[in-house]
Amino acid sequence: MSRLRVLAILVAVLLPTFMTALDNTVVNVALPQIQAELELSEAGLKWVAAIYPLTLASLLLLGGHLADTVGRRATLSLGVALFTVASVGCSAAPSGMALIACRGLQGAGAALILPASLAVQSHDLPPRVRNAAFSATTAALASALACGPVISGVMTQHLGWESVFAMNTPLGCASLLVGFLIPRPGPSARAASPASAALSLRVVVLACCSLAALAYCLIEGPEQGFDALPVAASGGIVVASAVGLSYELTSRRNTVLRLLFRQRPFVGGIITQLLWGLSVSGVYFFTSRFLQNGLGLAPTPAGLTFMPVALSVIVTTPFIARMARRWGDGRISAAGLLLVGLGLLMVTLGSSGGKLVDILPGLSVLGFGSALAIPLTTRALESTPNHLSGIAAGLFSASREASGVVGIGLVGAIVSFVEHAAAAAGADDSGAFLSGYQAGLCFASALVAAGAPVAWWALRHRRDCQTSGVTGVVEATDGLPTGGRRR
Repeated sequence: MSRLRVLAILVAVLLPTFMTALDNTVVNVALPQIQAELELSEAGLKWVAAIYPLTLASLLLLGGHLADTVGRRATLSLGVALFTVASVGCSAAPSGMALIACRGLQGAGAALILPASLAVQSHDLPPRVRNAAFSATTAALASALACGPVISGVMTQHLGWESVFAMNTPLGCASLLVGFLIPRPGPSARAASPASAALSLRVVVLACCSLAALAYCLIEGPEQGFDALPVAASGGIVVASAVGLSYELTSRRNTVLRLLFRQRPFVGGIITQLLWGLSVSGVYFFTSRFLQNGLGLAPTPAGLTFMPVALSVIVTTPFIARMARRWGDGRISAAGLLLVGLGLLMVTLGSSGGKLVDILPGLSVLGFGSALAIPLTTRALESTPNHLSGIAAGLFSASREASGVVGIGLVGAIVSFVEHAAAAAGADDSGAFLSGYQAGLCFASALVAAGAPVAWWALRHRRDCQTSGVTGVVEATDGLPTGGRRR
């Protein structure tokens, strides 16, 4: 394969991957301006942030199935086209409902892009460059996560919030053009593997219903009241879907899922990733608002405030493997989750002073702890059998995105409850929001710290892990856990 063709495939894969990660972080800094111009309610603002990971998590396994059956390149092109058109719709949205709908379409496009791009790298690139391609994907994801808040701050302040979504248009068009110009060596579709086909459609549908209903309950509950009929009905759907999902997961028919959930590192990795995402995603959402509404920062300095998180991850990551060999994956990951909790408490204390410099140390500790948690992801997927690595990666990615959705709703419910209580007690608007924000941070800190003993339990014995050669896949799909996302 010629160098030019390899480069073209990398561009066609890396550009859309970069876009999907970027849209997980850029929206947070733009939220205050979006709320002001589109006159969004508190619940509407949460939906703008949550609908993207909600549709991404719900459709991710379906995207993987389409890549297996319809064809990886066709699925990738369809995903990029949908994502690009949806981005244009977001930038031109005349109302909050239109923006939320287009954000949902962005998530659907991203759900097609991620598994298809991974399949293209795995099957359309020669083995000698495949590892380098996975490393390049990791770098693209890390760059998007690190630069997202900064890019969003600069563009929102000088070009308006619409530009945050419009910038995806040239990236998407370039990716489509390069993809169409690449010669096809043969049929891009392949039959679905028995493992892929074994994943019951009922499991996917029940998981989607449960996640969507839970998000609605948590986001709309604080505004409508949890006793309101739509909110109560969504709670009933959550319970019914959870019961059905539990039955499917324990059914003898679902041998694939039973095999996966017998692996202690995989189970522990899923649980701890959910706790991490529940905590950090909600914190990012409300910290962006605190910086602009509470401290009065413009979007650009508000975006730059998140740089300590990304820098801590980038500086720490090269030493993780050496530290894990010396002290063990379980200890390193447990310490990382405890440090994330400590960082959130430090941000809580720093926010009381009303000065930006007071919260920066806590954000740095949060990034350092997140980097230490990387072995959780690697070991979780290494523990799965080779023939199930694709499904395992899909489930892991879906749980990561789902935790972001629930995190915004769950931490948001705590923030809203305490904020309303403080306002009823006579606090002004800024004081009431600060009280709610600090309560949300404390809750998130306790939640992520609860994952530390789970991480130690799941990873304490290296012999429990059967290496399956998917470490590169893990890095490519998960990137670095720097918030906003993905994780």
